[in-house]
Amino acid sequence: MEGSISTLSKSTFNSSCPLFSSAVRSGRPSQLNLSHSTRDARTFVGYHCLLQRVRGHRYSLQPSCNRDFANLRLYEPEKTILIANAAASTGDGVTDPSGSPASKESDTGNTLLLGSLFGLWYLFNIYFNIYNKQVLKVFPFPVTVTEFQFFVGSILATTMWIVGLHKRPQISTSQLLAILPLACVHTMGNLFTNMSLGKVAVSFTHTIKAMEPFFSVLLSALFLGEYPTLPIIASLVPIVGGVALASLTEASFNWAGFLSAMASNITFQSRNVLSKKLMLKKGNSMDNINLFSVITIMSFVLLAPVTLFLEGVKFTPTYLQSAGLDVKVLAIRALLAALCFHSYQQVSYMILQRVSPVTHSVGNCVKRVVVIVTSVLFFRTPVSLINGVGTGVALAGVFAYSRAKQVKKKPEKSE
Repeated sequence: MEGSISTLSKSTFNSSCPLFSSAVRSGRPSQLNLSHSTRDARTFVGYHCLLQRVRGHRYSLQPSCNRDFANLRLYEPEKTILIANAAASTGDGVTDPSGSPASKESDTGNTLLLGSLFGLWYLFNIYFNIYNKQVLKVFPFPVTVTEFQFFVGSILATTMWIVGLHKRPQISTSQLLAILPLACVHTMGNLFTNMSLGKVAVSFTHTIKAMEPFFSVLLSALFLGEYPTLPIIASLVPIVGGVALASLTEASFNWAGFLSAMASNITFQSRNVLSKKLMLKKGNSMDNINLFSVITIMSFVLLAPVTLFLEGVKFTPTYLQSAGLDVKVLAIRALLAALCFHSYQQVSYMILQRVSPVTHSVGNCVKRVVVIVTSVLFFRTPVSLINGVGTGVALAGVFAYSRAKQVKKKPEKSE
């Protein structure tokens, strides 16, 4: 990785941020003398963040006044320190600035790993939408389907903790109360998505969900006082216009599917706003993967009584056979959809730990394009020229929105 970095973001600085004054390079080039007792430099920067050697110059590692950042500064300001961030690395050795074969192999490995994660993210999402649509076409009970997906996700999360694949979080009552609103909107968001997928084409649902940036800007302005820049506002125009054009010419259009997808946008963006509003204080083991797992389990519990009240017990062999359905085929498809549902969201969090939010947002935009195209081809969805243009304009607007957000954040990074 080339370039100089003056700050490490919270996603990189995943340790408990111990207070320390400086880590000064000693006479021996392979050692660091730390001013406070720690095991090594990894305690400070986390995830084996490695400092490249800068010949003939000292460097220091100092805490910033902002608890979310740790500043890396040279004693001589005109020089720079290169940092290899092992959040996207699997190696434990020092990166060689001279471009040694080991360094190139490490970079290649990191690139292949990240590319594989993106591929899995897209693949799981494609299969989730295909299997989920096949289930909802013959089993029109979206609440039951959503509850089953949360049930499978809860089993996977619990198994992950039991076998030690991921550290089990220590959750306090106050944390559970703080997570509860997030679990509620997460539950409603996924439920509304399934309701939409059961009523309209997969491609149309995802075209409507391209409106997420619009609701993100609107809710952030109303509840957080975060007002958008002119480029961000300009990027919303093609999003709204494209979705409107696609909706007017959509062959599978109906109001139930359209409004469900819109409700999904509002609830998912409300979750993001709530996350900022509540400023959830997570423990050391409460990372994004654990947070998602806890929310999944809470969503399963929250939706269970709603499922019984609205739809009753429908996912049984007796009922499925009485409805003339192939129990084995439906059960396998429902299980695969649930596994893909949980897997693509877990992989999404793994990617987010390795890239910036803007890069993740661009990747999500590309993912939506891939899902729309594959669903149109698989289900042979009729698409008119105007409908295709509307979808393309909306997705282009989403990409422009991501770029506008990146431009907005650049001044913050330079501080």
